[in-house]
Amino acid sequence: MDVKTLLLQQWASCLDEEDWFPPLEKVLEDITFEQAIWKPVERAMNSIWELLCHLLFFKKRLLMRFLGDTANEPHAENNESTFRLPTETFQNWEETKEEYFYVHRELEKILAISEQEDLYRKIIGERSLVLELKSLAMHDAYHIGQIVLLSKMQGVWVGERSI
Repeated sequence: MDVKTLLLQQWASCLDEEDWFPPLEKVLEDITFEQAIWKPVERAMNSIWELLCHLLFFKKRLLMRFLGDTANEPHAENNESTFRLPTETFQNWEETKEEYFYVHRELEKILAISEQEDLYRKIIGERSLVLELKSLAMHDAYHIGQIVLLSKMQGVWVGERSI
């Protein structure tokens, strides 16, 4: 299996294809606004929405850098600020999910049409596309586990998976 095929499989596993861990689309499917902002202990853990904002930050930054649009890339003072929420409204929760799915799919499209040499070309402020996407997939898997745990703690996890 070539690296591009492997990355495309990992990328799909993070969003919409069941694998060793549930894909984020499935995990977020029934999460309400109230569940998205819930924390078991204030400041000790991030909420589901904060985790999604954190994941979106790094994906959006990579996409903007890949496109050469560094003027519109997100900025953060430190890692903690990547978890920062927009104004807490139902509409903003829905928009965060939509933007996350959109950015994830845009990066997937870039990967799908990339030639071998494109995969290893350095991106402005980053490593190569192949290394960044590999790292982001692993990063997603880690935080998807946290989101599942927060869902279970709230009693909203469906409990059944197809695998």
